[in-house]
Amino acid sequence: MATTADRTAVGTAAALHDLLPPVARRRTRIGLVAGGLGTYWPQFPGLLPQLKESAGYVAERFRGMDAEVTDAGFVSDAQEGARAAELLRRADCDLIVLFLTTYLTSSMVLPIARRSHTPVLVIDLQPTERMNHATFDTGDWLAYCAQCSVPEVGNVFRRAGIPFRSVSGWLRQESAWRRIEQWIRAAHIRAALRHARHGLMGHVYPGMLDVQTDPTLLATTFGSHVEVLEFDDLRHRVERVTDAESRERMALARQVFTLDDSVVDEDFAWGATVSVALDRLVEDFGLDTLAYYHRGLDGELHERLGAGMILGASLLTARGVPAAGEYELRTSVAQLASQRIGAGGSFTEIQALDFEDGVVEMGHDGPAHLAVSARDPLLRGLGVYHGKRGWGVSVEFDVRHGPVTLLGLGQDADGSLSFITSEGAVVPGPLLEIGNTTSRVDFGRDPGEWVDAWSATGVGHHWSLALGHHAADFRAAASLLGIEHRGV
Repeated sequence: MATTADRTAVGTAAALHDLLPPVARRRTRIGLVAGGLGTYWPQFPGLLPQLKESAGYVAERFRGMDAEVTDAGFVSDAQEGARAAELLRRADCDLIVLFLTTYLTSSMVLPIARRSHTPVLVIDLQPTERMNHATFDTGDWLAYCAQCSVPEVGNVFRRAGIPFRSVSGWLRQESAWRRIEQWIRAAHIRAALRHARHGLMGHVYPGMLDVQTDPTLLATTFGSHVEVLEFDDLRHRVERVTDAESRERMALARQVFTLDDSVVDEDFAWGATVSVALDRLVEDFGLDTLAYYHRGLDGELHERLGAGMILGASLLTARGVPAAGEYELRTSVAQLASQRIGAGGSFTEIQALDFEDGVVEMGHDGPAHLAVSARDPLLRGLGVYHGKRGWGVSVEFDVRHGPVTLLGLGQDADGSLSFITSEGAVVPGPLLEIGNTTSRVDFGRDPGEWVDAWSATGVGHHWSLALGHHAADFRAAASLLGIEHRGV
């Protein structure tokens, strides 16, 4: 067994990134178009060059946001707006940004929103904090009057049934850019869910009515695809893993994890073998998430497969393919949303309440997101998995102290999905050592009152725990996805 002294320390996300390179995905696509009223150009010859210079700055900022940008250029009338609309429609964008540089008519931008069938963000960023009233003439002023169009566009979008979103500010105002970047993070989530392929393997945990999800609902709400898998798909790949591949995966695991004395070599080797097969399953089916469960009976092969998933599922989650036990499809979706904005996203539920310290104790057995760990994660051997059949190695760590956000997917009586969030902070204190991920979360209120409010949202009993405060990001993502957001 490796010790802390003779193993590679991987307590940071950067180190994990080196050992576990992320799975490649389609990049988020942002459409960009700037515009102003062409009637002004012959009247004020210096105006258009100034506005195009601002448009160039905006385009450069967007190109630095980890997204593929389609720049439709500068439009000056409704005909040019229609041509930009067609270009952006073909680009299949996840978000379109309309940069209003001066006043323009709503007829110039309505086709862009209508024909693209893509969420739109309107931004108007005047050149500086304020005008120089003593020296400005009409042409100078017109570079500052884009805000005049914002209510007009908002009115027409509402009348057209198009959700309206805007950010107003000045060109180099970082607080405005932070608001814009929030919408880009939301677009990352929309992009991930629009094109996600969710693996669903096994069957639902008997009696957990809250976790049951109609796969068609994900396709109709987000555009996602659910690939229904059988444990035999995994068994087939396990049978083809070589001893050398298993040993190589064990060596990797020793770099990533500290091995507790309770780990049985045979169980460790089995978990490594299943891990190799899981990687092939994900690659063969092009999966972005995986939710699984199998009850099993008397140590038969499928039970052993289900019990051997935790190591490989945790390694997959660290590579950006979140895995959730207990057939939790909606939670794997929430984990993917958390992953896409770089916030981790670990499978979580309530464990207990500590009324003396005023915290909610959270965690879960099974796969975990290693990047949220406060220390090198531990592999612990368990002779029994509580509430499940089988035995083997499990992942244990405490979550990094500091701000966290819970994200769950709720489902209402009409079938509609919603994003449900709550922000808190992980604080130090005593933790169980039972092969689970654990955290003590302070929500700034009586823990019993928090549980009541959280449960009233319809969230279900599993969710994703993400590092940092991101409720605003998830609220924006819900807007782009066309679903409700509820915060506690």
